[in-house]
Amino acid sequence: MKIRIYNANILTMESKRDIFRGEIQIEDDKITYVGEQKASSEGEEWDRELDAGGNLLMPGFKNAHTHSGMTFLRSYADDVSLQEWLFDKIFPMEDKLTEDDIYWNSILANMEYLTSGITANFDMYMKNPAIARATKETGFRTVLCGSINDFGGTVQEIEEEYLHYNNDGPLLSYQLGFHAEYTTAREILEGMAALGQKYKAPVYTHNSETAKEVQECIERYGTTPTTFLNQLGMFEYGGGGFHCVHMSEEDLNICKEKKVWVVTNPSSNLKLASGIAPIHTMLDMGIGLAIGTDGPASNNCLDMFREMFLVTGLQKVVTSDASAVDAMDVLHMATVGGAHAMCLPDCDVLAVGKQADMIMLDLQQPNMQPINNMAKNIVYSGSKQNVKMTMIAGKILYEDGQFHIGVDPQEVYKRVNAGIQRMSKE
Repeated sequence: MKIRIYNANILTMESKRDIFRGEIQIEDDKITYVGEQKASSEGEEWDRELDAGGNLLMPGFKNAHTHSGMTFLRSYADDVSLQEWLFDKIFPMEDKLTEDDIYWNSILANMEYLTSGITANFDMYMKNPAIARATKETGFRTVLCGSINDFGGTVQEIEEEYLHYNNDGPLLSYQLGFHAEYTTAREILEGMAALGQKYKAPVYTHNSETAKEVQECIERYGTTPTTFLNQLGMFEYGGGGFHCVHMSEEDLNICKEKKVWVVTNPSSNLKLASGIAPIHTMLDMGIGLAIGTDGPASNNCLDMFREMFLVTGLQKVVTSDASAVDAMDVLHMATVGGAHAMCLPDCDVLAVGKQADMIMLDLQQPNMQPINNMAKNIVYSGSKQNVKMTMIAGKILYEDGQFHIGVDPQEVYKRVNAGIQRMSKE
């Protein structure tokens, strides 16, 4: 399929390239042209030509940490501490989940991602066949993350998933991972470190989310989670830590040296009173940074605009410096940073040969006017209401409030509500 989008303001997110007026051309799933407006398209045949009307085209946001299947728990376990939330509320309900539940819950999450301009997610959950099915049937892009812990899964199963899902179609990929140090026995952690070294692959996990988690790791192993995992050889080929709120100087130096990505989740960390990650320090150190929403049970909104504002706003407060964490750094985290953290290098910027994963933001809204700085407006005043179009792999999946994912939204809502009603009675 050939698509031409013209009369657009274009933010490619390439280094040192300013926003310019022009057009983008797409053939199948790839970008074939990004540049100045062409005088005429005569002689070209297009399946669709779309006049952007001066609105903004940019790479889609990357949700670099989430649990899509947890949509059934939105506003179910609110206003409690993380440990109570997880062990007393979440785990018991998750025991009741079927593959069908996760399939419909994942579609619901994908729909919300699309409305927020998110074109890929890094999904750490269970029953991956159901997530894979939802991804392929809706046309969304998902990177699955291993989630082994003491409650389920084996290192061998993680290896099998790694080999299978990295050869299961263009929209799916898989990265090695485990739930967290505090939920995973040392023997399993050693197995995961060995697996990462065997495939020369990065390994990802929840890391240093709470002060309690860090203190208990020190009591067990005499050091922090980051340092302990590094001692096991977990990060010989890089990896990532989700949250990374309570980090020592040694932890941060490990992240820099081993190229461990930090994925910050400010809304979830605030809601669960986990703390505020030292993003300003990490940025100054050159640590790779990305942004995630976390799951809809702890956020509860899968909204990248809210996350972006909180990333910069919280750092300005904790550093008492209004210049801390510039909006352009935040945009980089939400797009380019997320793509590289998730091992999606073809989805980072708008350039010839890259995947056609992009969004159109409506600038003809009060919150985006006047246009003093179009890019910074996205972080400081943008919202989901500005997402006019979301395209993944050259297919428009969301446009002007309508979904084009092959399923009726009302059917999705019906299914997820029936699921939570059933589980609540069991």
